[in-house]
Amino acid sequence: MEEIALWRKRIDEIDEEILRLLNERIKIAQKIGEIKKASGLDIHAPEREREIFERVLKLNEEVYGGEFPKEALFHIYREIMSACLSVEKPLRVAYLGPKATFTHQAALEYFGFSVHYIPVSTIKDVFNEVDLGRADYGVVPVENTIEGVVNYTLDMFLEYDLKIVGEVVIPIKLHLLSNLSSLEDVKRIYSHRHAIAQCRNWIDKNLPKAQIIETESTARACEIVLELNDAAAIASEVASYTYHLNILAQNIQESSNNFTRFLIIGNRSMKRTGKDKTSLILAVRNKPGDLYKTLESFYLYGVNLTKIESRPSKKRAWDYVFFVDLDGHVEDHNVRMALDLLAKENRIIKMLGSYPKALFEES
Repeated sequence: MEEIALWRKRIDEIDEEILRLLNERIKIAQKIGEIKKASGLDIHAPEREREIFERVLKLNEEVYGGEFPKEALFHIYREIMSACLSVEKPLRVAYLGPKATFTHQAALEYFGFSVHYIPVSTIKDVFNEVDLGRADYGVVPVENTIEGVVNYTLDMFLEYDLKIVGEVVIPIKLHLLSNLSSLEDVKRIYSHRHAIAQCRNWIDKNLPKAQIIETESTARACEIVLELNDAAAIASEVASYTYHLNILAQNIQESSNNFTRFLIIGNRSMKRTGKDKTSLILAVRNKPGDLYKTLESFYLYGVNLTKIESRPSKKRAWDYVFFVDLDGHVEDHNVRMALDLLAKENRIIKMLGSYPKALFEES
């Protein structure tokens, strides 16, 4: 026991040193914020955050042998930077609400807890809050590995002149949440239709007689279940502690390869980081070979396309535009050359932005 006491004393000493350094870090952040304000510079610098994340994760692996778990270290530094940024300028972030949705979880993953969050009812409302300046950034879902692309999000980029400034990819892990303590007492299950579909096999096997009731969101399901004594909701782990519900069953989704990509929208362009993605909207004429000719521009300069989606232009019947994601930044030579060629042929409708790739694209 004496040996344990000695080690605990050492832990207390380390904790004191960590606190001292955290307070020193936040004072430095305040000074940097004052310099930025005086110079008219943007307070928030996502490219700098990316640089810090990569440096810390690399040091942890190469210098300290990776003893500390990578994702835990990421979340610790996410909150450190979020807290430091809050003393420079509290950010306002709009997201598709209510609280504890997966979009809320994505926002927390990207910005941390030390920002002012604005939950809104629709994807259009997220764009509107940023466009009107009531929010500095917005967070919207754009695609899921099972359900596919969120077309409404793509359509909003035709309507609003906003930029994509970042992205985050999160795993969709679904749990059965309730006030109850036993599965046997669950008579009704509430959730969003997508969540229900992704857990159908588990429900049929474990609660075949339960009544299934669809809600507009997983978070709304939790709000309903809070008032009931015979029901459970399918939702996220974040929802469990947000609404103080018990987790009756974990990871009941059918696929382990269930990820959703979210876009961060804002009003500024991002600097090059070396690990970037570019999104744009292209026009393709309705004649044979025109899509091929458009894509050839990327092939000629070795630009890798990671996604291409067609959407109605909404200008005339059967007229389509293409949303394209590609590897690289507009400042990269090969990307710039390919885009210059497309611009000469009047194929680029709108540049949506170059931005850092998600740090953990499959985490």
